[in-house]
Amino acid sequence: MNSPQAIFESSVPGLRTIARGKVRDIYAVDDDHLLIVTTDRLSAYDVVMPNPLPGKGEVLTELSNFWFAMMEDLIPNHLTGKSLSSVIDDEESAELLQNRSMVVRRLKPLPIEAVVRGYLIGSGWKDYQATGAICGIDLPGGLRQASRLPETIFTPATKAEAGNHDVNVSYEKVVAMIGEELAAKVRDIAIRIYERAARYALDRGIIIADTKFEFGQDDDGQLYIIDEILTPDSSRFWPSAEYEVGISPPSFDKQYVRDYLETLDWDKTAPGPELPEEVLRRTGEKYREALDILTR
Repeated sequence: MNSPQAIFESSVPGLRTIARGKVRDIYAVDDDHLLIVTTDRLSAYDVVMPNPLPGKGEVLTELSNFWFAMMEDLIPNHLTGKSLSSVIDDEESAELLQNRSMVVRRLKPLPIEAVVRGYLIGSGWKDYQATGAICGIDLPGGLRQASRLPETIFTPATKAEAGNHDVNVSYEKVVAMIGEELAAKVRDIAIRIYERAARYALDRGIIIADTKFEFGQDDDGQLYIIDEILTPDSSRFWPSAEYEVGISPPSFDKQYVRDYLETLDWDKTAPGPELPEEVLRRTGEKYREALDILTR
């Protein structure tokens, strides 16, 4: 990944920091707007690694913008179109953060992760092995790891604090949290977005196995899609040419990082171990490859 400077933690003169997540730094612009800076922080097993992945934030931002534009007819997004220079006075900071930042509407996030699955993998595969279901949705017997599901399913999760894992919950739990009408709207739009993206990506040789979305509302109750959308951080991208049922397919994400970490005597709690340059380089190549295949 070519980037003039890897950014582990951003700094924006004149703007108040609201939050620092695993990847994104969020700043207050005014009562109606936020600045989101996507850093090069890299997390695995919900632990932020000490090494940044140079250029990662720029890839995630470009890919999110691409998908936001594609889905505009389905749901509005949090982007405002405001330039970075309109909210940052310092020219040097604006230039440094230009390709990894979004000026967005200040919205109220929903307290759930809208997870959508087309294939049986990850925590869904573990749940299926244990119960034959995912988030209360019964599935046919005899499915194998990475099997394509009979139909796309909505398997929500509750948001976890940094360092903790999101928890899969039933649709009924979501209804209890946000109401039946809003829960149905989130479920239906999340599935529509996933299925459109999955068709598009498959034509280009990428299987989107699953993904997660975040949504927010304005003061009038209008629903928006927020944060990031269909990136290697929020989705599993598999090369269709290497897809095989019964194994965890190779992917365009943090596969090399996870594989490396599995060789270590590390208990998957903070602090994370230092990552070798080769692991970072190969991971970065996969992120960039996914961007190029999907957007070029």
